[in-house]
Amino acid sequence: MNRVRILVLGTGNMAANHVRAFQADGFAEVVAGVDVDAARARVFCDAHGIAQAFGDLDEAIAWGEFDAAANVTPDKAHHATTMKLIAAGKHVLCEKPLAETFAQADEMASGADQGGLINMVNLTYRNVPALQTARALISRGEIGEVRHVEASYRQSWLVGNHWGDWQTLPMWLWRLSHKHGSKGVLGDVGIHILDFASYAVGMSAVTLQAQLATFSKAEGDQIGEYPLDANDSAIMSVGFENGALGVIHASRFMTGYANSLKLAVFGTKGALEIDHGPYTSIRMCAGTDVHNQAWRDIASDPVPTNYQRFITAIRDGKNAEPSFRYAADLQRVIDRCYDRDCGVAPLIVRGQTA
Repeated sequence: MNRVRILVLGTGNMAANHVRAFQADGFAEVVAGVDVDAARARVFCDAHGIAQAFGDLDEAIAWGEFDAAANVTPDKAHHATTMKLIAAGKHVLCEKPLAETFAQADEMASGADQGGLINMVNLTYRNVPALQTARALISRGEIGEVRHVEASYRQSWLVGNHWGDWQTLPMWLWRLSHKHGSKGVLGDVGIHILDFASYAVGMSAVTLQAQLATFSKAEGDQIGEYPLDANDSAIMSVGFENGALGVIHASRFMTGYANSLKLAVFGTKGALEIDHGPYTSIRMCAGTDVHNQAWRDIASDPVPTNYQRFITAIRDGKNAEPSFRYAADLQRVIDRCYDRDCGVAPLIVRGQTA
């Protein structure tokens, strides 16, 4: 087939990453950009050499000269806009989280599958070679049967000013306010670390306990129009399909870490660790090393990005992961975390939704 024609929906910071990735792919062509602000769409498209600019998705769909869309809208817009694209028969790569609730994500997944459309979610840490290496090693049984998992997503922009002054910048304040569409650190990066752990071990969480915390950060817990009521820290205690236990957490108060993911997986024959921050490392303790706790660094080869795999999936006519259905199952876990005093309860049993 000819090059896949891509429409980019939403022109915020992340949209530029999508455009650059697709423009670097010889099998893709970015043909249009859409934003609710038509002038902003035009500026964005001119800056990236994109011919068509629209201020309305319906107008772009009526034009129709595209094969697939990258949905880079805010979280709360994912469901409505993606359903329109699905109805129009367009393949979709959607930013994470797929939707604000499992019910919405489930509808999106079902609609895309019924329409025979390629559907993927941009869980960007799938692009980390160390994560792909870890999954391969674990699936081959290099560390034996998984028994325990520890994973954390560490940020500290509520402590340091490395990303600017959160108390004065709307780009950070909205992330602390339910009124402005935020579901807190859990909704922002919780799905990333849940995927990081689940994908590495090749298993889904089947039981869950969770606790969320919102800390006081200003007088009256409000700054201007922003009530500061979204969660700042989240802890999940999960059980996996084989009975292994896991602790998964995320926080914006992990001082000293700008944006780091850490994963440790312990098995009956060994263990491995990933540290992904400014630099990435992966190491393993296995074989005879388990007797003296020796750890050895492991090399990882480059891997295709989500953007590349999306284009390949369209060209091959075969869906790739992470799919809408997979992301919907992750959203089911995230949704349960918002239940206050969430106790142990079944989530997914033998691969089927409960």
